Order: sequence, then C-alpha cells, then structure tokens
Amino acid sequence: MFARFIADFQPEDVTVHDTDVIVAGTGIAGLYTALKISQYADVTLLCKKGLTESNTNWAQGGIAAAIAEGDSPDLHEADTLMAGHGLNSRSAVEVLVNEGPALVEDLIRLGTQFDLEDDHIALTKEGAHSRRRILHANGDATGAEIVRALAVQVRENKRITVLENAFAIDLVTAENGSCKGVLYQKDDRLYYIRSKATVLATGGAGNMYRYTTNPDVTTADGFAMAYRAGAQLQDLEFIQFHPTVLNYPGAPRFLISEALRGEGAVLRNLAGERFMTQYHELAELAPRDIVARAIVSEIEKTKSTFVYLDITHQDPDLIKNRFPTIYEFCLSYGLDLTTDWIPVAPAAHYVMGGVRTDLYGETNVRRLFACGEVSCTGVHGANRLASNSLSEAIVFGKRIADRIQAFLLEEGECHHIDVPVVPPRFPSHVEKIDNRKLHMQKVMVRHVGVKRTRDGLERALADLGRFTPMLSHGYTKPSEWEFVNLLTASLLTAQAALLREESRGGHFRSDYPKARDNWLKHIVFQREAGVLQVGVNGERCEDQ
Repeated sequence: MFARFIADFQPEDVTVHDTDVIVAGTGIAGLYTALKISQYADVTLLCKKGLTESNTNWAQGGIAAAIAEGDSPDLHEADTLMAGHGLNSRSAVEVLVNEGPALVEDLIRLGTQFDLEDDHIALTKEGAHSRRRILHANGDATGAEIVRALAVQVRENKRITVLENAFAIDLVTAENGSCKGVLYQKDDRLYYIRSKATVLATGGAGNMYRYTTNPDVTTADGFAMAYRAGAQLQDLEFIQFHPTVLNYPGAPRFLISEALRGEGAVLRNLAGERFMTQYHELAELAPRDIVARAIVSEIEKTKSTFVYLDITHQDPDLIKNRFPTIYEFCLSYGLDLTTDWIPVAPAAHYVMGGVRTDLYGETNVRRLFACGEVSCTGVHGANRLASNSLSEAIVFGKRIADRIQAFLLEEGECHHIDVPVVPPRFPSHVEKIDNRKLHMQKVMVRHVGVKRTRDGLERALADLGRFTPMLSHGYTKPSEWEFVNLLTASLLTAQAALLREESRGGHFRSDYPKARDNWLKHIVFQREAGVLQVGVNGERCEDQ
C-alpha cells in the first residue's frame, strides 16, 4: 500500500551534490542542532519555506527548566512522569530534566532574551507543573524570540548552507538500508543531496486535523518520509489537543496560551459556571488531556461549540504586559482580554509520538536521526507536559550533534553509494487535492479526535482507505506530496488508536474509558514489518 518513493522522476532529471550533514527543518530543533553540528562539520539546512517559518515560531508559553530555588530536576522529572501516564522512558526524562538547565543557559549565550523580573529570569507556572519553571520571552512570544536568536547565528555561520523553499520529498537509502541523503525540490528542480548523516527536524502533523494550532507547513513530512525509508514510528495514537484555542466567527484557530491559566484564568461554561473543579483537583492546571476532555464534555452538555476563558479578574496592565500578542490578536477581532470572556475550544496541537529514536536521537535506520516533534524519544509518554517540547529539542539536538561527531570520527570518511532512486512512474492527474485534504481532516476531527470509539475509528479507516490508491502514485507537486504525507500519518494514527483498547493520556476511548495495565506498552509501525508492540523499557512484546 505504501510506496517507497512518492516523487515522479527519472535519474537524469536529478542534480546531485554533497554535504557532511543534512538537517531538514528550521524550528528550534533544526536550528539548534545545525549550530551544534557546525562546530565540526559542514551542514546543509533544508527549509520547507523561509528560515523562520516553523511551529516553534508560534510557540507562546515557554521552555521548561528547573532553575529556580526550591525546584529541582527530580521535581521536574516527577511532573513529567505524572503527565505521561506510565509510558515515558524514564531514562529519556532523566536526560531531559538534568541536561536542560545548562542548555537553556546556552540559548541565552546564543542571544535569546528571556523576560526578566527584578533582574532575574521571570518564571511562570503551567498545567501539571508543581513549580514555576517556565521561562518566557516578550510575554507570550517565546518561540519567536528563540527562532530569531538562533536564525541570526545560523545566517552568520559559514559552515551552514541555508536552502530556503526547499521541499524535502524522500530519504534515499543504500542497499544495506543506511540513509544516504535526501531528495528535494527547489525552484521546480529536483536535487539529491548526499550526506554522511541526516537529521529530520521537520515538526509535527497537526494538519491531519481540520482545526489545529500548527501553521500550514506542518504536514507530517518527516513522519512519512521516515516511514517510507524503513524507520519505526511509535505512539502515534497520542495526540495532544490544546484545550484553549480561540473559537470565534471570522477568526482563525489561534492558540490562547496555557500560561493564562497559570496566571489565574478560569474556564466557564455557557451558563457562566466554573467547571474544572468538578473534573480534577488541579482544576484549570490539570494536564492538557484532562482539560481538553472536560471542555468537550461541557460543550456536549450545553450543545455549544465553545466554553469561555475568563481572566478579567486580573490586573489589566498585567494582562497586557504578560500576554501582548494574545491581547492584541483578540482585540483585532473585538475581544478584550481585560473585560471579555474569550470563547475557546480544543484543537490539535502536538503529536507525542513520532520517529522512534534512542537517547542520542538515532533511529533504526543507520545514519538517520530525528529531533523535536517529529521524533519519539520517549520523554512525553502518553501526554506531553507543557513547555517540555522546546526543552526536548535542545537537549536531544545537542546529543545528536555529539553522536554524529563521534560517529564520523569512528567511521572516518564516508564512501557515498549511489543507489537507484527511481519509483514506479504513474500519471498523477490528481484533481481537487484541497477537497480531498479537507475531507480527510474532517474525518480525523470527527472520529480520531479528543474522544474516540471502535465504531468511529473503523469508520475513519474505511473512509480514509478510499484514498489509499493515491499512496502508490508518483507525484510532482508539493501539495500532492503534502497530502500523501498527511494521509500516511492519518492512517497510522487511526490504526494505532483502534488497536489501543484503553484510555491513557492523549488517547481517550469512550468504549474503554480507563487505563489498563496490559497496555503499558508502545505501538510501533514499520513499513515492511507491520505492527510491533514494544514494552516501556524497550523489550519486544507479542505482535498484534
């Protein structure tokens, strides 16, 4: 069903060039990893659009690190494990919480300007954190500030070649299965860039869903490329739906940061009643999966499409200074955070799963690494703790750089192996690709969303299955490649959600509403091997 390559070309159509290391993706994971690798090797950085267009650029809340008095890596670890509902890799979490603080200092050294309070780094608190440990920048524009600082460093770095508007289509592998580089398109021409190591930092898959906080460029490209090349994908059923996303006529789905709830905002139903105290002892600061389901339950009870977020009891100056981006955006649609309750509803936000890696970001495909949201290091388990994603990116980006350096020293010069990269040629003639994409997104919202059932998931697979013939075609346009990548991720996500007969973290089954001990394991997909089950500690379980 899944073709090895999705582009339609002949070898003579492709221009070949070489680099030491390829990094595909330009969020915090791609930029930071490229900078670290450039200390000892030449890097080519593939940007799907512009250098600063990524999920990171949209990140509002901040980056989590235990740097305050009264906080510790042990407390950060405990909070992360609690949010992950038993499926975290404890060793990966230990790496994150212990190595994160020093690398946050490295971000500052590289030019990131976090907000200060009385000449000290200002810290806030977000859902399921037991301490104030979230660093933020420009109030609610942390990601944009980090990207700004790292992009400056990247542009000034002579060992990094930046290729903007370069669409990574597929990974190229040798006969022994090792990754040899990337096939990409730029200016309507095809290129094969050969490398000694390749790092995927392509972000998530939010555009599987009709409503998402992700930018349009987030189309599961890294998930699908890696899967076609033989990499393992893990935990795809665990999708984090951000609880509070603007839901207002005429306005886009705009994320309303969890940090508002950290500063005292409360959730109210259509009758004006605060309801989170009925669902969890932490109320509005409960883990995101619990808050999202509570909101959906209240929406169903009141037959509405939203609930309200209320921070009007806070000082107006605090709101305007702490959340300037959110304040101005809402105001542009006639909503004043200081006086109005803001209509919100959940939307797809983050994929806890991804390309399965070890503690140094390496996949089961030799010479292929993954970092950031496209990866599954095991840090997040069944539900990501707020603001751990940016921390994960720098911690494992640094580890990937260290591993590749050792890898190149061990193996010396890499002798490139040219391999045929010719897929079967099919006429694409794909019409109305946007309509097909919209249909897929609606199916995912309806049946593979916040609440799931066996009947719904089976309907989703049957409905999406009508598009599977498209997976074996060779295509020529980015919109076609994006659709195939999203379809690949959607099919695997729905299949994983159907297989997991329990509720845990970001995966909720109304027909199996509780967690079950026999599901303390991971669902792993590999193109040729099918479905695998792997224990929390990495051991192989009986296949499905």
